[in-house]
This record gives sequence, C-alpha cells and structure tokens, in this order.
Amino acid sequence: MSEWIQIGAVLDFPRQGSRVVESPKGAIAVFRTQDDRFFALHDRCPHRGGPLSQGIVYGHRIACPLHSWVIELETGEAVAPDEGETACFQIREDQGNIYLKV
Repeated sequence: MSEWIQIGAVLDFPRQGSRVVESPKGAIAVFRTQDDRFFALHDRCPHRGGPLSQGIVYGHRIACPLHSWVIELETGEAVAPDEGETACFQIREDQGNIYLKV
C-alpha cells in the first residue's frame, strides 16, 4: 500500500541540492532545483551504483559524482550516449511541506 509521508519543509532542501530519505524501498534522494521544483530518485546511479545525492544538480538533471553520468530528474533516465535508468518516486509540495509517496 502506497502512502504519502512528510519528509520536511521546503526550506529544509537546498536549491540545487538534495537530501537522502530512508524508506522501505531503500535510500531515496530528494532534489530541489534552482526553479524550486522537487524530484525524487532512488539514490543509485544506473551505471555503477554511485550516490546520486552527492552529484551536481543543474537544470533538471543530476551528474553522478563517480563517473559523471547525467540523469534526468523527471524520468530517472540516463542522458545519451549513456543508457539505463533509476527508479523515480512521486513527490509533492503542500503548504510549505514536502511529501514523498512510498
């Protein structure tokens, strides 16, 4: 059964940064972009399992810190020529709080 859990306030997440949330599905990286959009991905690069939460956020993409693979935050898909994807999770903002669907 999926449910929404509160994981913090908007201000708890740095712009162009991330926080890791532990869940029954493993570590989930929650990203906040410069334009204040939020995205949630499994915190594991599809290439070699690098921690995406430690990567560099730019636009709506994250660059993995291990080998610079670029992952789309909206879809979890690697940007060509790289291939693969990581799981995405639904996330929403409501009255200044951030919720994750697990």
